[in-house]
This record gives sequence, C-alpha cells and structure tokens, in this order.
Amino acid sequence: MAQVSERTPVLVGVGQTIKHWDGKDVGDAPSPLSLAADASRNAIADAGANGDMAGLIDVVAFVRLNQESYAQAPAPFGKVDNMPRALARDIGADPRRAIYTPSGGQTPQSLVNEFSEAIFDGEAELVLLTGSEAIRAMKTALRGSLKLDWSGEIGGDFEDRGFGTRMLNEYEIANGMVQPARAYALFENAWRHKKGHTRDQHRALIGDLFAPFTEIAANNPYAQFPEARTPEYLATPSDENFPMADPYLKWHVAQDAVNQGAALILTSVGKAKELGIPQDKWVYLHGYSEAKDRIVTERRDFTVSNAMKATTREAIDTSNISVDDIDHFEIYSCFPCAVLFACEALGIDWRGKQLTQTGGLPFFGGPGNNYSMHGIAAMVERLRANPGAKGLVLANGGFLTKEAVGVYSTEPQPGWTPIRRKAAQAEVDAIEPFRVFDTPTSGTVESFVGLYKKKEAYSGLITGLSNGARFMARVSPDDPQSLQELVAGDPIGRQVVVEKSERGNLFRLG
Repeated sequence: MAQVSERTPVLVGVGQTIKHWDGKDVGDAPSPLSLAADASRNAIADAGANGDMAGLIDVVAFVRLNQESYAQAPAPFGKVDNMPRALARDIGADPRRAIYTPSGGQTPQSLVNEFSEAIFDGEAELVLLTGSEAIRAMKTALRGSLKLDWSGEIGGDFEDRGFGTRMLNEYEIANGMVQPARAYALFENAWRHKKGHTRDQHRALIGDLFAPFTEIAANNPYAQFPEARTPEYLATPSDENFPMADPYLKWHVAQDAVNQGAALILTSVGKAKELGIPQDKWVYLHGYSEAKDRIVTERRDFTVSNAMKATTREAIDTSNISVDDIDHFEIYSCFPCAVLFACEALGIDWRGKQLTQTGGLPFFGGPGNNYSMHGIAAMVERLRANPGAKGLVLANGGFLTKEAVGVYSTEPQPGWTPIRRKAAQAEVDAIEPFRVFDTPTSGTVESFVGLYKKKEAYSGLITGLSNGARFMARVSPDDPQSLQELVAGDPIGRQVVVEKSERGNLFRLG
C-alpha cells in the first residue's frame, strides 16, 4: 500500500437492517429509532475495533426522517425531540456533536463528503452517520387501528439543520407540481419525445432498464421487495402494476413503504490503526462533489441534469481517473429518468452496466432521505470483495435538484486532501435561468403528465412555451377530451389555450 497520511479519512464500518413486521404484535413493531440503532450497532460490529468503539464516537449525524421533512408533517405516533441524541443513548455513545440533517436524498453522500474533510482537518475523529424509515410499520399500524409509541423526550443540545433548500416556488405549487412524480414525469416525457420514442417503446425501455435491478433486489437480504420481475411485467399495466403519473406505473417509482435502516462509520487512518480495525475493512473516498440546480421551471432543458453532469465530472476528475476506470456503480433510481440522465451525464451505456448495488429504490425500497446510506454501505461491501476496484455513488435529492457524488476504493488515493473547490456548483450557477411566463393566453406543450387515482385518469398538467418563456397549467376540469388526449396521445408540440383561474392556470388543447 502507498504511504498514506494518518489524517486521511476512511470508511471502516457499515451496517444495514430490515424488519418484516406483520402487524400482529405491537411490541414487535419497529420504529425509526430502533431501526437506526440496529443498523448503527451492526456498523460498529462490522468495523471489528478493539474495545468500546461506541463510547469513542464524537459525532453522530442522523438523516432527517421523511415524516419530519416538511412543516406540519403528520406524526400519528409522536416523535422524538432529539433523534441523534436518542440514537446515541441507545447504542452507548455520548458524542460531542449531534446533528439532525436537512432533507434530501443526496444527504448520506453529502455527509461523507463533509465529514471526510472534517476528519482530515482534525475537527472530528470517529463519526457515525445513520438513518432509517419505518413508513411500512406506520401504514400497517394505521390500517389495523393499532397504536404505536414513537415519542420521546431526550433533551440535550443538537444541530437541527432544518428542511434544507426549498425545491418548489409558489407558482409551481399553485399550478400542481406538488409531488415528485409529477416533476419527474415532465422530465421523462420530454426525454422520451426528444428520443422519438412512442409511449409503448418507452415503457419497454423502462422494463429493460429496471428488470436487472429487480434481480439484484431479489438476492439482497435487506431488500423490502425481493422479487425478480421481467421486462414485460414492468412495462405492462396490470392490477399490480397500475398507472400512477403518466408514463409511470407503480413499479417504475420509489417505494417508500419500508422498514429499513443503514449506518456508516467514518474515521481517519491513524484512528483506525489505533482502534485495531483490520485494513481489509477500510474503504477510501477519492474524488467527490455536490451541487444544487435551479427550481424546475427555471431550468433551460428538461432532458438533462446539469447538476449531475457537473458533479459526476468533478468527482471523477478529482479522483484522477476516467469514467472507464469505474468498476461499480450505485446510481440513484427514484424514477427511470434519474438513471437515464445519470448515464448520459457519465457517458455510459445503461444497457451494458450494473447500475445498482442494492436493487434500486423501486425494488430494494426507498427509505426516504436515507436510501443512499444503504447504497454506500452496499458499495463498501462490493469493494471489500473486489480489492483495488473503484466504485461511484450518485445520490439525488429533490426533483433532480441536489446531487452528491463520491468515488471509492479499498486502495488509497496518493496525497489525498480535501477538494475545497466548488467547480460543480459554479458550473451550474453560470447557466442562465429560463424565463417564466405567469399566464399566457396561448402556447405550445413542452411536456406533460397525466394523473391517476384508483387506476383512473382524473387530471393532468403541462409545461408550455409561449414567446420564449415557460408556463404551467392544469387541464380544465370540464374538458375530458383534453384529459384523454393527455393520457393516451402525445400532446408535446400541440397548441393550447390558457386561462387563469382560482386554482392556477387552466389549459385546453387546440
């Protein structure tokens, strides 16, 4: 092994857990805290350190729960007032710093980036990153009218980093872009149209893209939905694979009904030696990057992710390698276009690569903001089994809004130092925002999404172009013909008439 500074950060422990609770015994129900504690204990045990490792942890960062990621979020079973301190208490730790992170799927990789720098700078010694979701348990209990108790008053100080960057503005919310599936469907349909694919061709493509993900999930003991599915099953509407937001069927999107937790232990080479952690456990961060894109309506092109392009380039460049040197990938897969855009940003052919180590968010499961903690844990295990190989993790938050990337290997990068520069963010910021037109009288359809409830189309929305600016509008509620053409045809490029209403803009296809 090359000479490595004692200050170099290294991942030394990973842990995951899953709970398949049947809803019968309330005492056996998992909670977010219990899942995170189990995963954290597993990560500590995985490191194999000498002595009491938990008692030496000086930083605990807990990824914000999905149900606490926006104001006035419901908490039917209560909540803990200080999640990182509660977690520390349950595993026997007493950290100097306790952090409750912002929301966003990029958060786990962003934390690795942040605390790798902190460890190198001597601002942290032994860091536990953890998170979980028990949304499946919550839904099961509510359906069965069962009462769980997830509350707790721990007290103590902690850094509450809030909800994070706001991803939608008032105009977007007023015009219906209130859920991730709606924004991603706009990207997906724009990309499909650009490629010249019919609806059927694109669903076949999604089936081909995601079928290999299901096979990986089927062999992952931590997967919530471990079942291999054929491309034909994934591409075909059915009672079990019903439409949600056109063009998406159920198994095209992240599934949040999971009981999963994951954790990572990060320290320095010097501390790892002091603790007697075997070197075959060590995995190094090489290059890394992160950046935030503009809100959806201000992006110039719905068929690319500028933040993905900038961050993957910076992470690979600062690893002093090329994309051809990457042996293993973990690409965020909340929706098909997230994977497709990432592959185009990286310049790789998705048909020839294994793109997930877990099975992906629709099949492994989508535990809120914490999914990529599982992705990094799985990547660490993959690299330990393949010494010297390199792996890339791309974590995504929001509506292709926040990207964080890391390149990893069991071999250290000679002379590693924190990157410090923010080239990726500067690259994204340099792109001029697209102009938004509040309410034109007419325009052409840029992209669209049809919305379904109980397998029936009930509404839809578009983005359109008028005089060089973008606008949004919903289908008029008394216009079933436009709704039918929205969910069955291909309205991109069609003329529309627009009017303002109390519900925002309404459109009719011309």
